[in-house]
Amino acid sequence: AMASQTVITVQPQFSAAQQPGEWQTGLLDCCSDCGVCLCGMFCFLCLDCQVAGDMDECCLCGSSVAMRTLYRTRYNIPGSILGDFCSVFWCTPCSLCQLKRDINRRKALGIF
Repeated sequence: AMASQTVITVQPQFSAAQQPGEWQTGLLDCCSDCGVCLCGMFCFLCLDCQVAGDMDECCLCGSSVAMRTLYRTRYNIPGSILGDFCSVFWCTPCSLCQLKRDINRRKALGIF
């Protein structure tokens, strides 16, 4: 005799929809954290590795489109892959600095 098997026909759903997030600072809000800004301008590779390390990814991918998209979707920040590409392609240092500022602020708030 075979044991009866339950067939799952509906995927489990989250009980509450995740609220839309937002960036903690704007793309060009460099003066809101001068330390991050200076690091991004004068030691870009250091900041790149810091962001990658914060995200548990390999070094030098912190400024990638994939990293920005991963972060944005993780925190439910509205946007698109095209928008991420444009930010990274045309404003690479600003994009990386925004990401690091956001990580720092979320760490300080205990929500990273």
